[in-house]
Amino acid sequence: MFVLSIILRTMTTKTIEWLDGKLRILDQSRLPREQIFADLDNYHDVVLAIKEMKVRGAPAIGIVAAYGIALGAAGIKTTNKDDFLAQLNQIMQAFATSRPTAVNLFQAISKMKKAAEGDSVTEVRKSLINEARRIHQEEISATEKLSRLGARLIRDGFTVLTHCNAGSLATAGYGTALGVIKAAREQGKKMSVFATETRPLLQGARLTTWELMQEGIPVTLITDSMAGYFMKRGEIDCVIVGADRIAANGYTANKIGTYALAVLANAHGIPFYVAAPTSTIDLSLTSGYQIPIEERSPEEVTHIQGVAIAPVGVKAANPAFDVTPPSHVTAIITEKGIIRAPYTEGLKEVSSGSS
Repeated sequence: MFVLSIILRTMTTKTIEWLDGKLRILDQSRLPREQIFADLDNYHDVVLAIKEMKVRGAPAIGIVAAYGIALGAAGIKTTNKDDFLAQLNQIMQAFATSRPTAVNLFQAISKMKKAAEGDSVTEVRKSLINEARRIHQEEISATEKLSRLGARLIRDGFTVLTHCNAGSLATAGYGTALGVIKAAREQGKKMSVFATETRPLLQGARLTTWELMQEGIPVTLITDSMAGYFMKRGEIDCVIVGADRIAANGYTANKIGTYALAVLANAHGIPFYVAAPTSTIDLSLTSGYQIPIEERSPEEVTHIQGVAIAPVGVKAANPAFDVTPPSHVTAIITEKGIIRAPYTEGLKEVSSGSS
């Protein structure tokens, strides 16, 4: 792996790209202080990039995992197809253990397994690269479509609250929650955004504000605990967030703190929207309580970018996601339509025909 320092001028720059048999990613862990691309030439580095959140956001994780599998396949040193497929399965298992909550990762692995076809190892390798590119393009297309659909829900003059980061960085495309905001602005609507800092890793402070400033969209950064204050003052017109997994009954997993925002929005009569491509829907889970919640290192809570903010030895919990019940969700925005309660049939309908 080597890194390439590049100053980004606009978000038209590709944050994930397959170049000459290598995977280039924008290292999100370094933003906004440093804007650095990393060229990954083996699948071990791709798995590590996902674990260390150099790449994050459910759609982006799925895309990177697909390319990582193709990269791993290129490095398998055998021409025996059975041996090749056995080693390929081990590579896929490595990606399956990288992060547990975002279903896009597992959707991508499943698609890559199905794509591992051909009479020879060479043909299988080509098929895997083509499938990874297809997954990438499908996510780009899906986020563009859902953003334009969701923009209908944003009125001129709205102030929108968003949590974590659900823009181009998280999707390698147009974005989901931030995509809706960008599309509304492109329709000529004036708006402003409140972005929560999103502790403990500050994706809102570091990434969302950076993306919105790149787009010239007015944004105000607030701490996670300030949301209720601004809701009570009538300064927030709607909340839009992304999602990492949506169960068949409409329960939605997203960055920790999302549930609290949904409760606050519900209490104040503020619409709460979830924007996600259909690749984030998991019909195999009948209840949100079945969604696996990732537990990350306590040091992410006791430290900020390596600096201790708590007493040495203090116990800290660090669930990375929480689950919001459908009773607190006004609508789910997908590329195939805007779904409202009851969610079970709507989610099933938009998921039909999805590969």
